[in-house]
This record gives sequence, structure tokens and C-alpha cells, in this order.
Amino acid sequence: MADVVLKNVSKRMGSSQVIDGFSLDVANGEFVTLLGPSGCGKTTLLRMIAGLETVDKGDVLVGGKRYNNLPVQQRNLAMVFQSYALFPHMTVAQNIRFGLSIHKAPAETIRRKLAWSLDMFGLSGLEDRLPRQISGGQRQRVALARALVLDPDVLLLDEPLSNLDAALRDTAMEELKRIHHQVGTTIIYVTHNQVEAMTMSQRIAVLSAGRLEQYDTPRAVYDSPATRFAASFIGSPAMNFLNGAVEVHGEDAGVMTPVGFVKLDKERFTSAKAMAGRSVTVGIRPQNIAYAEHHESKRYSDTTLSVSVELVETLGDRSLVVSRGENGTALRFLITRDIDIEPQEMVEVFLDGRRVHLFDPQTNANVFSF
Repeated sequence: MADVVLKNVSKRMGSSQVIDGFSLDVANGEFVTLLGPSGCGKTTLLRMIAGLETVDKGDVLVGGKRYNNLPVQQRNLAMVFQSYALFPHMTVAQNIRFGLSIHKAPAETIRRKLAWSLDMFGLSGLEDRLPRQISGGQRQRVALARALVLDPDVLLLDEPLSNLDAALRDTAMEELKRIHHQVGTTIIYVTHNQVEAMTMSQRIAVLSAGRLEQYDTPRAVYDSPATRFAASFIGSPAMNFLNGAVEVHGEDAGVMTPVGFVKLDKERFTSAKAMAGRSVTVGIRPQNIAYAEHHESKRYSDTTLSVSVELVETLGDRSLVVSRGENGTALRFLITRDIDIEPQEMVEVFLDGRRVHLFDPQTNANVFSF
């Protein structure tokens, strides 16, 4: 195991700046996910660590050693690709022990590690099968086994679950988390799937256009997004955004928005009062908007709004309601499935002022420090 440190790393491809002054530290034995949309530079960063892409500027340090110009074969790293890259003509056992054979490991070591990996990954009985004769989930486990038998300092995973169906992906996420707990290898995982990132990671690095938007625990990224982009990319259904201006009404501080005056909690009254008149973007998750019939007790910071129902989307155990204020501004919230709401119906909702986020329209940064 080893820590990984990226210091002001940059990478240009042609006229495009793919990575721009990116810095990140991954602790020894930590599971970190690089999360962002396609084209934001996630895989490029992973390939720079692996040595498959050169570093234009900055430093890549693994275990305190500078890796910038170190040949790939001298880096004690292992990488699992999206396609798994298994040798189609080799059996499961041959694929797993291939790297050990290339490194000329003793026969007893190869035998012992093969037995360990077959047991660890639930592949016993499949040793003699070819990749085409096993399922997608099993192929994914073979690729992981082939990587981990090499005892890498760092395991790099490039969207290894993207080819699996939903049910198999859930199982694979549980297995990956279990394997990390048992083996303790430093893992850097790339995905655009927020569920994978939130489920498995100890910390998440949210990327946008080659820049780091936020780097924190899954809970912190969800509860206290540092930027509007981080707020919009994490969470499902997506966060509501409303433009407005900070106002103070007597003992209440909040934001006047197209759907009405949204109050903030008392703890932020002083800070909000100092920003009176400032233009901001309000962000609030559908989970923090309560349908009136679900609201057991009203808090001081709750905002009551009347909205018109436009659509009701069934999500299984609950439903997403798309509603609109008087001027047509959309507001999404959740209800339990035992509530019947019809389009065109006027309903009352409550916004939790403790969970209202304010973002600067110019910088997109969260104006409050949490």
C-alpha cells in the first residue's frame, strides 16, 4: 500500500486543456473516487498515475516517490479497465496468474496466490473456463483478481462496473467494498455514477472540466456542496435551483425567489443580514421539501409555499412531484406512494430552511462555510 499525491498536475491534448493545475492527496489504504461527467478528465488522471499518459506539469508521487518519468513496468500499480481486458484465449486461472508469470514469481507463490484469489473472489470451480464462458460479473472479478495478486501499492479502477446490469452492479459494489476492507489496498476509482461513488468511497473528488470542484467524504459532499456544480451532480432527484436576492424581513432572513420568500435558519441570520441585497442562487434538494400532509411539526425556519402540480413520477417506494410556482418556476419534491396528487392540483409544501444552500452566481461557490 502507498499514498498518492498529485501536485498541480496539468495535461494538454492538442488545443484542449484536459487537466488544469489539479492537486489531490489519497491516504495510504484509502478508497477515493474520481467522480464527474464524461470528458472531465477522470480517466486521463488515472492514466497519468499509471504512466500511460505523460504529465505536462506538476508531480505524481506514490509512496513519496516521484513517478513522472518512471516507466510503467517499474510502477507497482495495477489497473482494471472498463473492458476488463482479459485474454480471450486464456482460462480464468491463466488470466489471474499471467502477471505473476511475467514477473517470474516462484511456482509456489503463484499457486498460493491463485488459490487465495479464487477463494476471495468466489471463482472456485471456474478455473478452466474461458472469459466467454463466464458472466460479466465473473469477468469483472477475474480482472480484479488478476490485479490484486500482484500486491500493488495502488489499485486503479476505470469504470469497471459500467458494463454490468443494475442488479449485478449492486452486488459488485458490495463485493468491492468488502474486498477493500479485507485487503486494505489503496484504491482510486473512476466513475460518472454518483451511486457508486457515494456507496463505496471514503472520499469523493468531484471533477468538472479538468478542475477539482470538491474533495470530501460522501456525506459532506451531499450535505455541504462547495459549488453549484457539486450540488447539481450529487443527489437524486437533482437539486432545485432558484435565482433570487437576500432580504431581511424583521427577524427573518432569507431569499426572495420566483416562488416566494425562502427563509434561512436562525444560525445564519447574522451572516445573511450582512448580505442583504446580494444576488444568489438558492439550492434545495427535493428531499428537504415536505408535502404539507407529511409535515408533522413546523420549524421556525420552514417556508410555506403553494404550488401547482404538473407531473407525478413514480419512483417505486415514493413519487417525485414536479410542480410550478405562480410564475412558472419549477420546484421538485418527494411524496410517499400512499398520497394521491393529480396534475393541476394546488398543494402546500414546506422548505426546510436549515437545508437551503446559497451559491454565488458569478463564482458558483457556496457563500456559507459549513
